[in-house]
Amino acid sequence: MQARILIADDQPDVLRALCLLLKGQGYTTETATSPAELLQAVGREEFDVLLMDLNYARDTTSGREGLDLLTHLKAMQSVPPIVVMTGWATVNIAVEALRHGVSDFVEKPWSNSQLLEVLRKHVTLGRERRELARRAEQETQTQKVIASQLREQEHEIAEARAIQEGLLPKEIPQLPGYEIAGVNIPAGQVSGDYYDYIPIAANRFGIAIADVCGKGVPASLIMAMCRSVLRSVAPSSSSAARVLHQVNRQLYPDIREDMFISMAYLILEKGSENLLLARAGHDAPLLYRTATRSVEKVNPPGMALGIDSGGVFDRVTGDFTVRLESGDCLILYTDGVTEALDSNGIEFGIARLIEVIQGSADESAQAVVVQVTEKVRSFVGSQPQNDDITLVAIRKV
Repeated sequence: MQARILIADDQPDVLRALCLLLKGQGYTTETATSPAELLQAVGREEFDVLLMDLNYARDTTSGREGLDLLTHLKAMQSVPPIVVMTGWATVNIAVEALRHGVSDFVEKPWSNSQLLEVLRKHVTLGRERRELARRAEQETQTQKVIASQLREQEHEIAEARAIQEGLLPKEIPQLPGYEIAGVNIPAGQVSGDYYDYIPIAANRFGIAIADVCGKGVPASLIMAMCRSVLRSVAPSSSSAARVLHQVNRQLYPDIREDMFISMAYLILEKGSENLLLARAGHDAPLLYRTATRSVEKVNPPGMALGIDSGGVFDRVTGDFTVRLESGDCLILYTDGVTEALDSNGIEFGIARLIEVIQGSADESAQAVVVQVTEKVRSFVGSQPQNDDITLVAIRKV
């Protein structure tokens, strides 16, 4: 591209001489004879260099008119490099002009070779500066677009989190003879864990805890689907295993091959000391016996949801009865509890979980939930939570 130079001077012979010189060197020129014309041209078009005089018709010695013009130019955007030509240059004017953004000086009468050398230098520098400015503007615009997209994503995820929180239990079941408490602490904005209290009949509740293999929005969507299916089939059966059979058959066609859901589901009945439990590949619940202050795993067989269409799943997943005496407590949890990591990469582990249960289960179900979550948080410290944490405690009173 030919370099474009704007020449500003009040002397016609100077303008003609400069235009002829620069045209012979391949430059395109435009002229202005007053500060007003110069400002209009700079505001209208893009130039590679502005070659201007400091003295115009009003004052031919002080350079004041030119300095005022430089003040206006400094306030404008995308002004090209400015080379000043003056026959009245002084040190003071030169210093003040530099403060106003002038790039270089050429004295009148000028040397053609010197002038051309100065112009070549500032054409190159000006184009490099404009290119950097364009790139900076493009990067700024890109950053604005990315920031806008991130804000939109954050808003959508926040809405997803609010919806998911709305799917968690609002109230604790009031079933005479039992205390029940639960908590869900997501590792991110949304959770792949889930727990629920499902009214089956006037005197019976279903209680579920589940964990999707995966994290983030995909896991939360699968979990929402799982909740919907579970709540639709739970009232239809008094068998915990049959409920899981139906849930698995409905979910299996819609779950990707690389995903599955672990779940423990139990049925709790008013006036009964027996819980009916079925386990679909979930971490074995822990049973605290108040008489001996011991904790044992309740580990009935069962396959995770979404792996098999039903034939194998139904054979290996069955009902298991758990008898609770007064003071006994059954704890359901996800692996976010036992696999929580401290700063050294050490897991919280089952032994620590059992220790916390032994120290709190005689108080209440709520005490178990509070103590476990506090101990896990203390153990993890400043480390980010690496997985969702979900816990449900059921205590016989």
